[in-house]
Amino acid sequence: MAPKMVKCVKFQRELPGLEEPPFNNDLGKRIYENVSADAWKMWLEHLKMVVNEYRLNLVEREAQKIVRQQMEDYFFGEGAALPPGYVPEQTKQ
Repeated sequence: MAPKMVKCVKFQRELPGLEEPPFNNDLGKRIYENVSADAWKMWLEHLKMVVNEYRLNLVEREAQKIVRQQMEDYFFGEGAALPPGYVPEQTKQ
């Protein structure tokens, strides 16, 4: 079976989408309909950085609100801002 294609909001072109909505709410449906699988993988990497830099405990409601806002900004807004003072890891050569 061919993958479902979406016009990805991150890459602005038709790409394979997610197999199912990531959440059972309006945001999950919006992501399912507008975000490619590749863009979702990029988000997961960004999410790891956000959780680590802000030291979020995802069980806490406030942390969940921060993640949701970051996700909406990442896909549908200006793009998620990096945490203040964030310095990316240097890659080994």
